[in-house]
Amino acid sequence: MTVIGDSEGAGDAAGGYRIEHDSMGEIRVPESARWGAQTQRAVENFPISGQPVDPALLVALAMIKGAAATVNAEMGTISSDVAAAIAEAAEEVAAGRHFDQFPIDVFQTGSGTSTNMNMNEVLANLASERLGREVRPNNEPNASQSSNDVFPSAIHLAAARGIVGDLVPALGHLASGLRSKQAEFGSIVKSGRTHLMDATPVTLGQEFGGYAAAVEYGVERLESVLPRVAELPLGGTAVGTGLNAKAGFAPSVIERLASATGLPLIEARDHFEAQGARDGLVEASGALRTIAVSLYKLSNDLRWMSSGPRCGLAEIHLPDLQPGSSIMPGKVNPVVPEAVCQVVAQVVGNDAAVAFGGAAGNFELNVMLPVIGSNLLESIRLLSAVSRALADKCVAGIVADEEQCRTYALSSPSIATALNPYIGYEQAAKVVKTAVAGGKDLRTVVLEMGLLTEEEVDRALDVLAMTKGGIVG
Repeated sequence: MTVIGDSEGAGDAAGGYRIEHDSMGEIRVPESARWGAQTQRAVENFPISGQPVDPALLVALAMIKGAAATVNAEMGTISSDVAAAIAEAAEEVAAGRHFDQFPIDVFQTGSGTSTNMNMNEVLANLASERLGREVRPNNEPNASQSSNDVFPSAIHLAAARGIVGDLVPALGHLASGLRSKQAEFGSIVKSGRTHLMDATPVTLGQEFGGYAAAVEYGVERLESVLPRVAELPLGGTAVGTGLNAKAGFAPSVIERLASATGLPLIEARDHFEAQGARDGLVEASGALRTIAVSLYKLSNDLRWMSSGPRCGLAEIHLPDLQPGSSIMPGKVNPVVPEAVCQVVAQVVGNDAAVAFGGAAGNFELNVMLPVIGSNLLESIRLLSAVSRALADKCVAGIVADEEQCRTYALSSPSIATALNPYIGYEQAAKVVKTAVAGGKDLRTVVLEMGLLTEEEVDRALDVLAMTKGGIVG
């Protein structure tokens, strides 16, 4: 969706306009637009990025508006016919309709008031069409709410929906694929590496098990932070006191939302914390950053292990997905792990923006809500999509070169570590130096030096046994 930069460019294709009024006076609005004066002022005030508010946030805000209208009618705050019309309109928006009616740039007023009023105006317009009479955007769609509690509530709701509905299943799918490879590669011995240098043997399955555990721990981190994300500031209205919201309004709305989504949503335990700070979202972003870091480690390991095919490690082969060079024939690159690494860079940057924004709480309000929401929701969306791509386009098709792996394991001087219990560290070090200098394998050198019998050295240098811990032999 293209963000309109000024009133001249904001007309519809025929160039028609209508005059709308708000507390600041008159303003021209495109004739076909379902938004009103306050949205139009925001469109003209914020021609900044061309990036609109995240659709997931609009969906969450519409869901809250619909539930709020229903509860307001039950409490006698607005009439039941107006509430029904607003709820129906909100359901349409939540279903993905009318997104073209939300043109405001994500970089806007820090409370999200512009987008809240955009939603109020669109819902009021749609409700008015249904009823055949005026519904006022600052009154019925905004009843018992202010931007200061409803907009951050929408961010929390959207984040919780994204985490539970998208990211956790995507990570679970990736972890399952990695566990499958752990089992498949369980007996394939390879050289371990520390400092990118040869180390004692491991199995390829052990490495993939470690990757799977890291992803699973990421799910645990998300589950840990979810209760704070699921606390909604709704009901605090402007400053946290709850002025203009009847007792029981917020719990009733949140109960409806929880029932509709299956999420563990609750009213904020302390409304002053809930409106002055965004620590729950900062914490969630930190969990996303940690997950991203785990994926970066995994992806880079895959790139190293698949490097080659002749001049690299070539321990595994990733699926060939596309030509890798416009000039070098036959070259194929690890494109999915590279995409993961780029997503990680974006998520780490998003987290920095969220943390900076989270620090911008002044007294009873944080004034960087739109940028916090935008970055957090983007991170959730990117990590969800790239985790599935990594699982399906890369991990599922990995093939191990068992012979190459074993050759490296047997060639590593570090397997001399297993000789320590038999001949001591000093003698084992001499064996390594002699082997490296003479281009010989460790077994040959041990026998030439008369340090062990053939049976003893074969028992000591059993590379698969070394992967199981303890003393070999």
